[in-house]
Amino acid sequence: MTSEMPDTAAHAKAETSSLGDLLAEVTRDMSTLMRQEVELAKVELKQSATRAGKGSGMLAGASVAGHFVLLFLSLGLWWALGYVMGLGWSAVVIAVIWGIVAAILATLGRKELNAIKGMPQTAQTLQEIPPTLKPTT
Repeated sequence: MTSEMPDTAAHAKAETSSLGDLLAEVTRDMSTLMRQEVELAKVELKQSATRAGKGSGMLAGASVAGHFVLLFLSLGLWWALGYVMGLGWSAVVIAVIWGIVAAILATLGRKELNAIKGMPQTAQTLQEIPPTLKPTT
């Protein structure tokens, strides 16, 4: 006489629970999983938005500061160089210098904005859901 014992707690539960109870539990678990995924997405979006705001603020601040620096230093340097090489050529030299500064600031701002990762944890956990739903043998 051999009595068959269930292999696992899951088998025991399946044998003692009705199909309706099992389906209700699966539905409840899926609902909980989806709510958790939505919350994770919200947190990741908030973090990404904060980084985007910082990067945009830095670019805006750099452009305002660059404008004032360009205005006042350019006038002074243009005037000083004008005595050495003439006002026309000194204006060209000043324009090239500020072009280089603008390129550096734009590169740094773009680097900050490119550092935004989006929602990596949400994407990863969503990819893990389909294999979880497949039956195992």
